[in-house]
Order: sequence, then structure tokens, then C-alpha cells
Amino acid sequence: MTRRRKILLLTTTIACAGLALGVARARDVPKVATGFIADTICAETFVSGLDPKRNLAETTDAMPGVGLLTWAMDFQVDRVHKDVTVTLFGIGRSHAVYREGLGCTLEHGRGIADVALPPDDKQVALLPEIAGPELVPPQSEGLSAALDRAFTEPAQPPYRRTRAIVVMKAGRIIAERYADGIGPETQLLGFSMTKSVMSALTGILVRQGKLKLDGPAPVAAWQNPDDPHHAITIDQLLRHTAGIALGSSLQASLGSALEPVNAMKFAEDDMATYAETVPLATAPGTVWNYHDGNTIILAHLIRNAAGGKPADALAFARRELFAPLGMRHVTLQLDGAGTIEGASNMLASARDWARFGQLYLDDGVAGGKRILPEGWVNYSATATPNAWVGIGAGFWTNQGDSFGAKFRVEHGWPRDAFFAKGTIGQYAIVIPSERLVIVRLGRSPNAPPQADGVFDLVRDVVATTREKGKLAGVN
Repeated sequence: MTRRRKILLLTTTIACAGLALGVARARDVPKVATGFIADTICAETFVSGLDPKRNLAETTDAMPGVGLLTWAMDFQVDRVHKDVTVTLFGIGRSHAVYREGLGCTLEHGRGIADVALPPDDKQVALLPEIAGPELVPPQSEGLSAALDRAFTEPAQPPYRRTRAIVVMKAGRIIAERYADGIGPETQLLGFSMTKSVMSALTGILVRQGKLKLDGPAPVAAWQNPDDPHHAITIDQLLRHTAGIALGSSLQASLGSALEPVNAMKFAEDDMATYAETVPLATAPGTVWNYHDGNTIILAHLIRNAAGGKPADALAFARRELFAPLGMRHVTLQLDGAGTIEGASNMLASARDWARFGQLYLDDGVAGGKRILPEGWVNYSATATPNAWVGIGAGFWTNQGDSFGAKFRVEHGWPRDAFFAKGTIGQYAIVIPSERLVIVRLGRSPNAPPQADGVFDLVRDVVATTREKGKLAGVN
């Protein structure tokens, strides 16, 4: 395609976006595209330590149509000041700033909240150690073959670009493998797996009596009983049935730039305050619609319940969740107002994502101490009505009769499996009947469903660990 035709196509795309969103929001389309790139490249350059050019190529290749924009992008990585700036034909400038221990935050020209990183009090982990410091090779030929298959690229696109796999059985790693430049301590973006972590933090606050699932959510802007938002509950925010008119967060493609929820994420300093003022599209509790605004609001509620300041929320997450599980390689990134970007911006090592999964495998208990409320794990995995992809309260699930649950079971997943899922190929899968936790991180297109190789990975791991258990006489 010639440069002239590319320019014409790009101009047409933005013009169509203007017609779809109205003139007031058309300006956000380039900002959404550059904001996503700046945010991702900043985090995975300065937190993960990945090569920015390779990372950009792999990330955009996993998002259909995005290449139509990225060829026209100029991105600058400043390793001295530790920031990333991205423009699209000189417009839609996005600037992501790295701060030690806080990761990256998009800065929209109005400054960002000053946040004091809470000190590490060196809590002793309650979860028994899942492995020693050395890489754990596959403990059987079957596991080795499963990982070989998961890391082998198909001859033709779409490519898998698997970055990390950790397999745990009964609380111990039995296989792990990493792509070049990545290791057991490398923090990687979980994207929407972050939502499951916000669900866990919500559960802890429920156990402590600081939040309630039912009844009006304690959002200051919703306290007027005449406001239709007043009826929204925390359960509805967790299950994406609150009815807030922010579009959808299910896709990862060029078309995603048209969704209002992404204007919130990449053009607003205070994401939660923005989301809380958006009108309702449907009455609370009546329609399922998955979008990041629900979890952004939850992150705001978590911050308020933890003490109100950004440092309070970070200290709470570390003290009540990460430290007890031994999750030492984690970064919770913030928006410009200092609220955790709880929809998609947590980084953690593959081992730490596995530790998080193990908490759910152990019914919310670590080292004999209850972290999550009794019954919370089952609640999280209980299917939300009319959620066709199969989602519970913060986790995707194979329970229920959704299209997604049936599809996964037909492709070899156990019926009791549930999982944290992030776009373009991030998974932390919990399979209680097999005592398995499987973590897979990479850069794969969301479609077709087989593109990331996770169906094969789960089926292979379940089969080989079952066989090994039979040979060892383990039921």
C-alpha cells in the first residue's frame, strides 16, 4: 500500500470515528491509539525491561487493523527521563511517565498526582514457597512436549508469541518456560487479569466489613436516591451489569478506538470520576455489558475504603494480598489522579500470577489464614446470567450454560475451570478438580480463539498430569 493510500485510509478512519462518536469525541480517536501504545511501551520498557521496538511490533501485530495506524506513529523512548511520547501524524500526543515502584502513568498536560510509595515492611509470606530460585524444567516428557507446542510458532500467522508459562500442581511448579529476555522475576502486563485482582481486594474489604456486595455502592456522586445510578451495587460492578453507557471492552482492534470506555482510559486524568458521571444505558442489574469502567469505579471504592489516599490503597494491596502470597514482583499502576488503574494495568511475574491463582485454588486461604471471605471463590466463579462469554464476579468461568463455557469445555477444558483473563493472550487458569494452576502470558490475537494455543496447552497439561498421577498411584 502506498503512503498516499495509507494517509487516505487513516483520514477516512478518523472521519468515520467522528461520525460515530460526534465531533466532541472525534478528537479522542488518535489519543486512544497513541495512549495505548505510550502506556504499554512505557510499562514494558521501564518495568519489564523489554525492547520497545520488538514489543511494539508484537503488540500491534496481535491487534487486527492497528498496523493501519502504527506505521504513522512516532514514538520516542527517553531513557534518561524515563518516559515515552507517541504522536500520530503529529496529533493525538500521549505522554507516559515512569516513576520508581509506581510504574507508568499517562500525563495529559495537567500534571499527575504526587504519590508516596509506601515502605515495604518485609512481611513474611504465608503461602508455602512454590519453587526454588532456579528455573523449574518440565517434570515429565509430556509436560515438555506441552510447552514445546505452546512456544512453537505456526508456519503462518496469526502467531502466538508466547512469553511465559508456569504450570503448578498442588502448590508447586512442575514446569515453566520463558521467551528470550524474560525470566521468573520479569514483571509482565496482565491487562484485564488486573480485574480479578481488584475482585480479590474487594473480597478482602467485604470480609473486613468495609464494603458490601448488595445495597447502593458507596460512590459519592450516586448518593441521591433519585439518581438512577443510586441503585448500582458492588455485585453489579463486579459482574458488569451496572448499565453504565461506556461501550464495550471485549475487543482489541482498531475498532476499539471508537469505544467511549477507551476515551476514558486514554484521555482522562481521573478515570473513576469520569466513569461515575456517565449516564446509564440500561437499568442496573438488567443487562450484561463488559467494560473497564466498572472495575475503574471499583478501584476508586477500594482506595476510599483503604483510607482515601493513593498510598493507602497500595499499602492495603501489599499488606492484605501480595505479601501473604509472596508476590514480590508486582506493580500496580495509577491514573493521573492517583487511583489504581484496576481494569488493565497491573504487572507481575508469571510466578506471582501463579501465586495469585493458587489462592483461589486453595479457596481463599494461604498458610492456614483466610484471605478471602468464606464462599468468595465460589461466588467469583458463579456465572453471571446472559454473559455469553462466561464470566462470574471478576473471573471468567466454565460454570453455567454460556456459549463461552460450552465452547471451552468442548475444546478440552474441565467444567470446573475458572480464570483471570487479559486481552491478547494473558491467562491465570485455576482447575480445582486437577489441583492445577496454569499461567500463560504472551502477545496473541483474541481471534480466532485457538490463536494463542491455550486450548492445546490446557488439554495437554491436564492429560499428562492425570497420566502421571495414575502411574504414581495418586487419585
